[in-house]
Amino acid sequence: MNFILDSGVGTTILFNINNKDSLELRNVQKIKLKGLGSEDAIDAILSKGNIFSLDHIMSTNQNLYVVFDDSFDLSSKLGITIHGIIGYKLLKDFVVKINYGLKKIIFYNSDTYQYKKCKKCEIFNLEFHKLKPYINVGVKLTTFSNKITPVKLLIDSGGSDAMWLFNNTHPDIIAPKKFFRDYLGEGLSGEIYGERAFIDGLILGKFKLNKPTVSYPDSISIVYALQFKGRNGSIGANILKRFTVIFDYKKNKITLKKGSSFKEPFRYNMSGIELVYNGKLLVREHNFTNLALSSNDETTQQNRVILSYNYKYSFKPTYKIFKLREDSPAFKSGLMVNDIVIKINGQYTYNLKLEEIVEKFYQKENKKISLVIERNGKDYQYQFNLKNMF
Repeated sequence: MNFILDSGVGTTILFNINNKDSLELRNVQKIKLKGLGSEDAIDAILSKGNIFSLDHIMSTNQNLYVVFDDSFDLSSKLGITIHGIIGYKLLKDFVVKINYGLKKIIFYNSDTYQYKKCKKCEIFNLEFHKLKPYINVGVKLTTFSNKITPVKLLIDSGGSDAMWLFNNTHPDIIAPKKFFRDYLGEGLSGEIYGERAFIDGLILGKFKLNKPTVSYPDSISIVYALQFKGRNGSIGANILKRFTVIFDYKKNKITLKKGSSFKEPFRYNMSGIELVYNGKLLVREHNFTNLALSSNDETTQQNRVILSYNYKYSFKPTYKIFKLREDSPAFKSGLMVNDIVIKINGQYTYNLKLEEIVEKFYQKENKKISLVIERNGKDYQYQFNLKNMF
């Protein structure tokens, strides 16, 4: 099974299972499960006394939430099959190093792990609430003031945004005048919308990250999160990926080591397009088997190249637009929800991963995007330039 490693999750959640999956659930009881989003709590099963294993790592007597609601579909939005989310239960017994640059996670024995001196590192104390880690840091909200506002943020490795701040959880935290409305993601209880903006800086000890993007989610979407009165927001993957991160839950510590992407500018999706996986398409491709150069043609006195090939058929992924921001360049160009994206900038999308396509929407302002889409069985071509909404 494929899981998202999400430090923002306490109890493991399992979903996207079907009748072909063989799974023994122990000591079950029906419950209602509430998460982020504006919809009602969803039906789930709480199962106790389970065994989790990952290579040589095994954990016994674990609780598990099982969700059967098909509307919570992370797989289509990530382009790979996702069966669940795991966090605290995998992190609690080890020192865990996440190297975003190398795309590696290393588990160390917490009893024997030795910390090394590191000039590029900063160590922070962690606070836990309902099995979730929080860090106390500072934010510089505007360029007009040198004031550093102290905030308590959830460390949310499963969130793709850089930061979330919750309006009015501190006298200084109010969404700035320059913002735009945007789709922020999906929680267990539905879609999340809010205001997207920039702040002047995030202060992490001796580190300052300049001009991070910040989202201010609608209060109705974060009712569950606001139950913890001391929380002001969260730090997501677009912050964490700039470091090598070492979690040490037993010692209530987290270490951040500056990475090679530390100074990369913060970007956001300027296109206004949100794509999802749309199933597979049977594609016919040339399969070249031979390339030969014939002797001179006596009539033309020229060589001839002879290509010998046949065709191969394979299933390839397709992607469609499932959200379109109304004031965005893509919307103004004439694109529509449910358009199937066939090509982007001359490349067939079935040869690209979902993340490779989405990355093109995070490029610099005025970058031209050319799309060929399928709508009602016909192909159409659209062009637009990425636009800075600020």
